[in-house]
Amino acid sequence: MPTGPLIRRTALQLLACLACIAPASATVAPPQATPVIATDKGPVQGLIDGGIASYKGIPYASPPTGTARFQAPAPAAAWTSVYDATGFGAPCMQSYDRELNGSELSLQLATVFTMRTEMKNDNEDCLFLNVWTPAKDTASAVEKRPVMVWFHGGGYAYGSGAWPVYDGTRLARKGDVVVVTVNHRLNVFGYLYLAGIGGDAWADSGNAGMLDLVASLQWVQANIGAFGGDAGNVTIMGESGGGSKVSTLLAMPAAKGLFHKAVIQSGPGLTAMPADAATRNTRAVLAELGVKDDNLAPLTTLPTEAIASAYERALKKSGGGFAGLRLSPVVDGGALPRHPFTPDAPAQSRDVPVLIGFNKDEWTIFNTGEDWFGKLTEAELPARAKAVAGDKADALLAAERAHHPAYSPTYLYNVLMSDARMLIGSAQLAERKAAQGGAPVYMYYLTWETPVGDGIFKSPHTLDMPLMFNNVDLSVALTGDSREARALETMMSSAWLAFARTGNPANDTLPAWPAYDAQRRAVMQFDVPPGVVEDPKGDVRAILSGN
Repeated sequence: MPTGPLIRRTALQLLACLACIAPASATVAPPQATPVIATDKGPVQGLIDGGIASYKGIPYASPPTGTARFQAPAPAAAWTSVYDATGFGAPCMQSYDRELNGSELSLQLATVFTMRTEMKNDNEDCLFLNVWTPAKDTASAVEKRPVMVWFHGGGYAYGSGAWPVYDGTRLARKGDVVVVTVNHRLNVFGYLYLAGIGGDAWADSGNAGMLDLVASLQWVQANIGAFGGDAGNVTIMGESGGGSKVSTLLAMPAAKGLFHKAVIQSGPGLTAMPADAATRNTRAVLAELGVKDDNLAPLTTLPTEAIASAYERALKKSGGGFAGLRLSPVVDGGALPRHPFTPDAPAQSRDVPVLIGFNKDEWTIFNTGEDWFGKLTEAELPARAKAVAGDKADALLAAERAHHPAYSPTYLYNVLMSDARMLIGSAQLAERKAAQGGAPVYMYYLTWETPVGDGIFKSPHTLDMPLMFNNVDLSVALTGDSREARALETMMSSAWLAFARTGNPANDTLPAWPAYDAQRRAVMQFDVPPGVVEDPKGDVRAILSGN
């Protein structure tokens, strides 16, 4: 499978040799070659840098191309020569607006979230994962390390496990854990539900991207011990679309037993796409391709770009945005037999502890580029609020004003949008999980405001990621570099590490953190200083839930 093994092995040996002959005055040592690790498909070798071994771009399934397109992932082919795991694999096909607004801030953020760069080299052959692990005694450690598997954000449309903000080096070093990030099929390639038209031959098409994640967890179960990880202590984590992916995996029969704890950040997934709605969306894409219901075979031979372009045209015709044509996991009666957390929490994950939370001003990250941002007037605010909250808008606006008396109309509308999606969804998921009476659920609320861009974002969507990944060093374009940012980084990364190790986020950087229940509704508020708040914005929650 891998080509040029001699060249790669020589390059790795050269790196190791260079480390040996570096002058004594050098302050930074070059990376060294890792030991060769035997996986179930063949040997791999990566690089050690700063005491952390990284193995990047490891195939966990076969390329989902040709006749494998829109099908469940198949096992990767085996190899015999040493696989070069020194660089990331290709990102999956992306669906993202290529245009920048030209601002310095947006260009700076592109160094943290590299989706536009990845659109230059995305590929259907993309089923790769990455592993970071402390280099000491990796394969022979007596006490195996907790494993933290990250599923990227970007909705179900874009993103990859290679974003700088997801680099696992610092988290692995701080917590003595193994970190894994994953690429998987997205948008039309991962969620085009064809079974409603073509029948059983396409049974898995609507959840192909989710089945990729299942395959990655199967790889972890089979192989992570060789990297020093404990296959019996696996935590899955994700933010935004990644949080929704975690929510969905908690209800997928094929995922049962492959993980033991779950973290859902700013992405509560209560429902999936009904099969009839998914079929309507599929017809819109097929119409752009000129593919007829009675012959779906061309879908396996059409060029990748033709399929991607047809989806983009269908998306644009639908109006785009959150209200437009959406491809996401489907309640297909097979891979996903029910909605993830509606009407209740899935019984199969009753014994899986959950950590869930959201940020105060989620939607600024999406809205700051809009023409109205910073210009919205009091007169315009009620109509916009009604478009989001319907007949609850007046009561909701009054409650938001009470909680945020200094907010302008722009920020009031923004926080209303945020709460109508993240606050209420997170609270409902936590309630339903707690009602099972099984493993506990813990909730957090990030209210610390980043100072970047003169504070324009406040506490936006994505701000939690560099803090819990211990990656402020790589994300100053989003977090800034201040004593407060470092304090939040310490608190949040410590909590995530504690949760991965024990199923409880309690640690000595925080006050006592009770589990969430529908009576007390205890929530850890991440700020400087942090503190436990009972039912934060309870009136907003009650208005949105109708209670």
